[in-house]
Amino acid sequence: MFQKHPMAMAILLVQSVAVQAEKKESIEQTMIIGSKEEAAELPGSAYVLTHEDMQTFAYNDINSYLREIPGVYLRQEEGYGLRPNIGIRGAVGERNNKITVMEDGILVAPAPYSGPAAYYFPSTGRINAIEVLKGPATIAHGPFTVGGAVNLISTPIPDEASGQVNLEMGQYGEQKAHIWAGTSGDRGGILFETYQHGADGFQSIDGYDDDTGFSKQDYLLKGRWNTEDDGGIYHQFDVKFSSASENSDQTYLGLTDTDFAADPDKRYGLTAMDNMDSKHQSASLSHLLRFNDDISLTTSIYHNRFERDWYKVNKINGDSIGNVIEDANNGDQDAMDILHGRKDATVSVKHNARNYISEGIQSNLHWSFDTGALAHKLNTGIRLHRDEVDRYQPSDNYDWSDGQLAYIDSDDPNSSNNRLQQAEAVSLFFLDEIAINQALTLTTGLRYEKYRTDETRRELDGSQEQTASNEVSELLPALGATYQLNQHVQFLAGYHKGFAVTAASETNVDPESSDNFELGARFKWQGLQMDMIAFYSDYSNAVQNCSAAHTCDDPNNPGEELDWGSISLGASEVKGLEFLSSYQHDFANGLSIPMSLSYTYTQTRITDDSDNALAGDILANTPEHMASASIGLASIRWDTFLNAAYTDEMCSDTTCNRTDGSQAKATDELLTFDWVGNYYVSSELRTYVRVENLTDERAVVSYQPDGARANKPRTFYVGFNYSF
Repeated sequence: MFQKHPMAMAILLVQSVAVQAEKKESIEQTMIIGSKEEAAELPGSAYVLTHEDMQTFAYNDINSYLREIPGVYLRQEEGYGLRPNIGIRGAVGERNNKITVMEDGILVAPAPYSGPAAYYFPSTGRINAIEVLKGPATIAHGPFTVGGAVNLISTPIPDEASGQVNLEMGQYGEQKAHIWAGTSGDRGGILFETYQHGADGFQSIDGYDDDTGFSKQDYLLKGRWNTEDDGGIYHQFDVKFSSASENSDQTYLGLTDTDFAADPDKRYGLTAMDNMDSKHQSASLSHLLRFNDDISLTTSIYHNRFERDWYKVNKINGDSIGNVIEDANNGDQDAMDILHGRKDATVSVKHNARNYISEGIQSNLHWSFDTGALAHKLNTGIRLHRDEVDRYQPSDNYDWSDGQLAYIDSDDPNSSNNRLQQAEAVSLFFLDEIAINQALTLTTGLRYEKYRTDETRRELDGSQEQTASNEVSELLPALGATYQLNQHVQFLAGYHKGFAVTAASETNVDPESSDNFELGARFKWQGLQMDMIAFYSDYSNAVQNCSAAHTCDDPNNPGEELDWGSISLGASEVKGLEFLSSYQHDFANGLSIPMSLSYTYTQTRITDDSDNALAGDILANTPEHMASASIGLASIRWDTFLNAAYTDEMCSDTTCNRTDGSQAKATDELLTFDWVGNYYVSSELRTYVRVENLTDERAVVSYQPDGARANKPRTFYVGFNYSF
């Protein structure tokens, strides 16, 4: 469908639009929202977590930050946030495959079109700020618009010679070192950064002394060159290189209910070989052409490469590990004896080895202009993109006897495990913010997505067959409005078309599609801020992407599981309410008490029968109630904060509210508290103590992948942050 993506094509396509744009100070850190003040002007829910916000607790887990934002759903997996599962407004968050994830405005998913359920997530501890965008403005940041967009802002090049050293130690052998240094002059700047993070892990493996933690190493280099900013045409070039590696002793095999109740931190001995080894490299070159304060054009070329081999237990005596867990839960003594090493078995450990490439070029035009009495802020752009997933996944067979694994032989991969998935895509959008008068602002938008995916399966004899090919085009409109009643009260309303890509191997399932509405109000008065937004999404076709992490029931083979492709759940609806408030009371003696509260209420319902769901079923992993609250006491030299986070139970698939005995399990509801105390030795040096899960509350937070999984236990940290 599409040939190569030459940069000249993208630049000409964008520059062919008459150009004028609002001033952008820098493209070195590309933001999709901007400041908190700009977020409060959008016709939809938007949230900016600033660097200062993030420094209060200095978490290393993205889940701990995003739970503060209403409308964002999280499913924990291994306790450290290595592989987050993020959803927004009912768009189920398995491997983040229903949201657009970016770093500095550039797609970060390994293969967003050809492998939407694939996952890579940047190390949270090195991220400088976080933006979460929902509503009509989402259509500027596809391809996934059913839920919203998450943009991670990396450390910016500083304005002058400066840097930071952050060292931290925690329980279970956890250590972190985050160091950066950089400088800027009139004509350029440079930044070097490294982030090192690891832990021994809080779990223990039956019969083995092996660790169950991880080790991560990140390196980042940024450079900038610019012309003199003298009021004329301004050029700025930014280059960014990053490299990240992870080695983690993690598994897909959870626990039976009985074993979880006895010890939520145990692991079965047959998972002793399980290990994830991954490497990620990315490079981008961006150019800002600013003609004046009203016109600018940003063009970015990007290339991301991700390689991983997750070597993990796949089958036991030829049966899936999920089925073995289910059999044990249903009272099968043989299954339980195998898990505990009391009965011999043959264990297949599979190399889930895959190479991903994601690359492209994108241009964004910003143009501020007037038409009569109307003031416009136009944002329009194009992206040409290609990505691929190349998998070659052999398996090793082990003899499981007396609680120990002994290698037997290896199996070559079949064509399902030796395949190439590729995609080429072009997307265009425009978003026009029109100030009708001082009170009323309208936002109109349109996004066009066109892509083709192909899958080729390869036999060991060299023969190959193209088994799937899809070509999709979608037009996604958006309309929003804000009305400023007075200096304290603002009303907002919005509509946009939601869209999500299905797996490249799927030819019989249409992409996910929804009509999304929201209506709300914002209130400000003497330090008190409140947002309340009601949302409703009408899905004409809800889709579940199948993966080893979240398998699907095969509609053509009852009792069998699918770990690839997509299934349709049919028509469904999601409705709910988001509430966010913050207030800070300042005392005359310099003390202050900051407070915040966020709450999300969500109802989901499948409205029509399909091959994979029944009318009245609910969407999986979507809690009805979520809340987060924080209170602090701060002075010039010290501060202390207490966070509380609540997540309601979540259904592990769509069947929890059935009454025919086929109900799936639901996770436990969970309320946890985190505490931090910061002491500012000087303006450059801060020391801190942090306790996560203060009351040591343990619960089943997930049944995927394959068995019950617990949250992290109470963990103490101590660290310091030195700025120079």
